[in-house]
Amino acid sequence: MSKATLGGRFTFPGTSLTVNRIGYGAMQLAGPGVWGPPKDPDAAIAVLREAAATGVNHIDTSDYYGPHVTNQIIRQALHPYPSDLVIVTKLGGRRPPDRSWQTANSPDELIAGVHDNLSNLGLDALDIVNYRVIGSGLGTEEGSVAEQVTVLADLQRKGLIRHIGLSNATATQLAEAQTITDIVCVQNNYNLAHRHDDALIDELVRQNIAYVPFFPLGGFTPLQSSTLSTVARQLGVTPMQVALAWLLHRSPNILLIPGTSSLAHLRENLAAGQLRLSSETLVELDGIAGASMSMKH
Repeated sequence: MSKATLGGRFTFPGTSLTVNRIGYGAMQLAGPGVWGPPKDPDAAIAVLREAAATGVNHIDTSDYYGPHVTNQIIRQALHPYPSDLVIVTKLGGRRPPDRSWQTANSPDELIAGVHDNLSNLGLDALDIVNYRVIGSGLGTEEGSVAEQVTVLADLQRKGLIRHIGLSNATATQLAEAQTITDIVCVQNNYNLAHRHDDALIDELVRQNIAYVPFFPLGGFTPLQSSTLSTVARQLGVTPMQVALAWLLHRSPNILLIPGTSSLAHLRENLAAGQLRLSSETLVELDGIAGASMSMKH
């Protein structure tokens, strides 16, 4: 597959960082429950190396995956890194020994998190760091992010972070963060069936800020839709390939980071960049969100 087919290219605003629109999310490289080492470390390394060889130059990770595991695998697989590789990491959470997901957003915890990411990835500076707003559930929750973004902006001035993003954030939190520093990307839960961020995506397009959907395929509860399955059957591809292609069609600032620990799935995900969806098909797929909302009420 030529590198040009990975969904086109995108340059983060105000930066020299240009990535192919289909990237790779490293969360699934850790063991079950995103905890501990993978069952097959060699397979994890093979997936990363194939992704990079195929033109993936945007890898999303975090030092609290594992914890530390995914960053260490990325370093083992790809260091010294290709000059065009953009590694995006996130802060704001921690994984205590009981394997829960806890908040880690005090200044000291954020500073320690940056240094952990630097040492485990083997870097002198982090390309992009997302501050992840961790609330009581998976959804976004309002609340000030000023203290945390100020800490990251200070680390940016010191040269440890190049650029700053937000994860699990609302439009209000984005606006607040932008009074402190430039924000180059927002990473939120969004997919064919979960479209609460439509207005935010449209606003980010106007500002040329990247929008990176996590759980592009539904996450822990994979997308299931008869419409999606029918369209996939008609096109001779998998439902997940259609779901990824729909996101690429949705908006030019959307960057994909589907994760997998399987080479076969990696190849399938990357092939979604070659899929062209007709306007009729897009209308059909757009109806899925309405159907899933009506089922919830």
